[in-house]
Amino acid sequence: MEEERPGPNIPTETLGLDADLRKKHQAMLDRLSNRHQARLGNSLARRSDSTNSSESTSSFLSRFSDSKRSIDSQLADASLIAQSDPSRLKSHFADISSSISDLEKLVAENSYFLPSYEVRSSLKTISDLKQNLEILNSELIPKKKFSFKNKVTAKKELPKEPEQVKSDTVSVSNFKIPNSPGFRDKTNETLVKKLEGAEIGEFTLSDLDSCEVRLIGCCNAVFMNRLKNCKVYLGPVIGSILIEEVEGCVFVLASHQIRIHLAKRCDFYLRVRSRPIIEDSNGVRFGPYCLDYEGIEMDLKKAGLSEETGNWGNVDDFKWLRAVQSPNWCVLPENERVGKVLIEDFGSGSEGS
Repeated sequence: MEEERPGPNIPTETLGLDADLRKKHQAMLDRLSNRHQARLGNSLARRSDSTNSSESTSSFLSRFSDSKRSIDSQLADASLIAQSDPSRLKSHFADISSSISDLEKLVAENSYFLPSYEVRSSLKTISDLKQNLEILNSELIPKKKFSFKNKVTAKKELPKEPEQVKSDTVSVSNFKIPNSPGFRDKTNETLVKKLEGAEIGEFTLSDLDSCEVRLIGCCNAVFMNRLKNCKVYLGPVIGSILIEEVEGCVFVLASHQIRIHLAKRCDFYLRVRSRPIIEDSNGVRFGPYCLDYEGIEMDLKKAGLSEETGNWGNVDDFKWLRAVQSPNWCVLPENERVGKVLIEDFGSGSEGS
């Protein structure tokens, strides 16, 4: 007996429905495949970025360790020099101080890609090296003792102008100011430098009083030391900015990394890729970058600073390790902030070299 077979007259609607289901099923499979490939590509890209960052960090740590070992060796040699040739101690300590400054600069220039714990650990190591140098300096170069003459034999003389007494200790708190183009030893001046087309790697501001500085364009690094009652307006800095011994100043700065040491009563308007660092500072306030001049957007893009990160308000105080807010800095109240600073409307001033 023959099996019953379905009749040949299958409705057209049923055939069309099956075809649509097959198409939808295939489309779903295609979407899942594309999504899997996209995830796989993103995972590989993340692994590549992580590998590059790890390689950069490893290279930095190797250089940092080599430099630290060299400084430790110099510190160990100090006692031997004190016994064999004490007259060399001052120059030896000056060399060590310079090496520590170079190490501090190395950390500043590389901190934008380093993990935060590596930055903290490196700066703690530098602080310990400075302290060790100060201890050796005080132990091996004793201060001069004062002696008093017999009042009977001492002759009465007219009072003289007090002479400056040179200290026998080596200063290790200041970083080394490079011999780069910049403005130095100026008072009550407007100082302007246009960097368009100029090949300037580093720029220095040192020993300025009541000056206004306008730096237009990009450079790789900026160093500031001993500024008082100044206004400093800087275009984007591709690398780092190091600031030390400033008082009563206003700074408008954009950089990948900004380190501030020994600042008093200063306002900082920043755009920065990493968290700003302050140390031995008080009365400092922070707000967002507010500089404007023709071509600044292009300069910000060139420096990798087009996007506002908000890090201007995430300040690390390396001398305040408690969990509560540091009393040494605060965010500038909005009603006390300056408006947009337009450099091109300021006119001309003294051109830097």
